[in-house]
Amino acid sequence: MGVISTDKNKITLIYNSETSLGKQTNAYIQASENDILTLDTAKTKITGTQWIEILEGLAVKIEDIIDKEHPNFSSEYSTDVQLDTHDWLKILDKSPEVLAYSILIKGNKFHLLRDPSDFIRYMEPDSKGVSRNPSEKE
Repeated sequence: MGVISTDKNKITLIYNSETSLGKQTNAYIQASENDILTLDTAKTKITGTQWIEILEGLAVKIEDIIDKEHPNFSSEYSTDVQLDTHDWLKILDKSPEVLAYSILIKGNKFHLLRDPSDFIRYMEPDSKGVSRNPSEKE
């Protein structure tokens, strides 16, 4: 059993409120009618073990979710820096604002949100069969 709580009826957003993408994604999701648990990495520490589980769920490497062009990263490292997982985890712990994307966990599925509206494609149609995605035709 993992350390990240997953449930088929649970939706969790991991984001950073100090980034433009994080602020916009949280606002977009809060405007939805879904009951969503939000974890702001600017206020809530995510442990290394939790990050590893998230990365496994996303099927990505930790360096893939770090914004290497963020001033807090680029002031200390080059964009092509080679670090081990433990060092990447230290960077995320010390500077959570370098998280490049928001992360949506719906049930036991993990999704990177590269755009604030990306979460719509991961929402199921409501009980009437009407899609919640306004860009889809009914």
